[in-house]
Amino acid sequence: MGQTRSLASDAWRDLRRNPIAIISAVIIVLLVLMALWPSLFTDADPYACDLSRSLQPPSSEAWFGYNLQGCNIYARTIYGAKASLQVGLYSVIMVAVIAAVLGMLAGYYGGWADAVIARVTDIVLGIPLLLGAIVILSSVTLTGVWPVVLALGLLGWTSPARIVRSSVISAKGQDYVQAARMLGADNRRIMIRHITPNAMAPVIVVLTIALGSFISVEATLSFLGIGLKGGEISWGADIADATGRVRNALGPVLFPSTFLALTVLAFIMLGDAVREAFDPKLR
Repeated sequence: MGQTRSLASDAWRDLRRNPIAIISAVIIVLLVLMALWPSLFTDADPYACDLSRSLQPPSSEAWFGYNLQGCNIYARTIYGAKASLQVGLYSVIMVAVIAAVLGMLAGYYGGWADAVIARVTDIVLGIPLLLGAIVILSSVTLTGVWPVVLALGLLGWTSPARIVRSSVISAKGQDYVQAARMLGADNRRIMIRHITPNAMAPVIVVLTIALGSFISVEATLSFLGIGLKGGEISWGADIADATGRVRNALGPVLFPSTFLALTVLAFIMLGDAVREAFDPKLR
């Protein structure tokens, strides 16, 4: 008899055969390399700007040309991946922690805990993510990625928390949970060892797509001038700086916009591929 494969192994096999998943993964790996080791892609200084080179066309020294301030667009595009991926990744980690804790408590214990968490979720869910982030960031003076991460994390956990709650409610009635309880396992052990591994699969899909959404929101906030501050290089900020001269020079807008679109699209496509791999009905 052949060995029975688990859902995770079947999903991994399907992902390896899915061309969309492979292309998305390759793009994401390149973006991660750009964020961690930008010197692999360029030795130019993204902060070295010379007004005498303002809006010069692409050349061997600057593959994407120069922006209005005379900065190397290619170098700034490469270095801009770091902040975007940091915001997306840290925000997703924060959202995952909040959603896992609140969703687990609401789904496992039910009763008044479920009612209170549900009302808090409804309140936060009624706040538009972009508008809420604008309000929060407009009231703080901190710089760097952490204010943006905090704003997105505090406002973006509601949908994942609801999914965790539904998964926990479904999982806690399974036979393996009842068996663990009969063997003397306490609530903490049951939640961590038995329910969490089986309830988090649907959330991984949502968080993968949310990562791309958070990167898009960060770019929008930086475009509006209230996102990343303190000299951080951001695709959104570079797009905003170039929009006024788009008729004279398309490159300063085109290249960071293209990298931003590819990044968001890669995470969304990977999330869809993971969803199809974990859902037997979609195979």
